[in-house]
Amino acid sequence: ISICRDLPNIEVITFSVNGISDLEPLHQCQNLSELYLRKNNITSLDELFYLKALPRLRVLWLAENPCCGPDPHRYRMTVLRNLPSLQKLDNQAVTEEELSQALVDGVEITAPPARRSVENGWSESSASSAAGATTEPQSELLSCSLEETNKTQEELDMKLVPRDKYSSFSLQEADCSRKKRNNVLNAILLLMKELDAEGLEIIQQTVVRRLQAFQKKELQEE
Repeated sequence: ISICRDLPNIEVITFSVNGISDLEPLHQCQNLSELYLRKNNITSLDELFYLKALPRLRVLWLAENPCCGPDPHRYRMTVLRNLPSLQKLDNQAVTEEELSQALVDGVEITAPPARRSVENGWSESSASSAAGATTEPQSELLSCSLEETNKTQEELDMKLVPRDKYSSFSLQEADCSRKKRNNVLNAILLLMKELDAEGLEIIQQTVVRRLQAFQKKELQEE
């Protein structure tokens, strides 16, 4: 999810069922209001450290991750103690009573995972077993991500911009620009799958306005 470092203004992220274990790239997404991370490989609630700096986060879906542990109450209390601004956790509304109880039953997280012990958590597994949860080769994850992106592009009948359409600046700059553009495009395509008809109509209207603006700019330059 390193692409999130290039998307500081993104407001909604859906990364469910993606083998994610590290939330550090999200700490720069200051406008993030909804985050869906169901069924990933997040092994420790210490990862919440990276979400505590997100002032607008109101909806979080973290269920079905290893970090949820065997005690649902302690899990929910710990999340709410560290993210008291949440209005909904795992598709359940957060109440004032829960926020008060979280101050008693929840565990305060004050440092990122790498600098913390597991003394406050219930994930009693050893370092080797924790590592085992993330031993899926990076190449396989990348391959899966690319396949998903290509499938999404096919579903939406979209094609990549031909190479000869790029500006004629240096190859290195072109490659960097192309990678960044494709990263943003891939993120948008994946997120579009979560939208309903109304949301897609808004996207369509926005795209039309953007295209009109580009066309107007091109005419002015000519």
